[in-house]
Amino acid sequence: MPSRKLNAFSALVYSTDPDFKPDVADTTEQTTLPPAKQVLRVRLETKHRGGKLVSLVAGFVGTTADRELLGKQLKTACGTGGSVKDGEILVQGDHRDKLVQWLLKNGYTGTKKG
Repeated sequence: MPSRKLNAFSALVYSTDPDFKPDVADTTEQTTLPPAKQVLRVRLETKHRGGKLVSLVAGFVGTTADRELLGKQLKTACGTGGSVKDGEILVQGDHRDKLVQWLLKNGYTGTKKG
């Protein structure tokens, strides 16, 4: 179950100050770590998918655009479809071995198969 993320207004109930402006800091986007420092986990999952297998890559730390790019590269390497949802990369089918080999070949040394 994903944890609830609180935004800047979640603790604010009411303010009587007419000049009040909450400090809004955009902390949702992180800088992307270099591939050698990424700790990725590749696992197989069938939950909530009608019994269909999905290879799941979790643990990527970085911007959404970089996660989407990595997802596209992994799907192309496996020759299959998939998506990027909830901070995880989903690749249709059991491609754990291909994914781990591709990630290790491309510098993601902290990759493990689970």
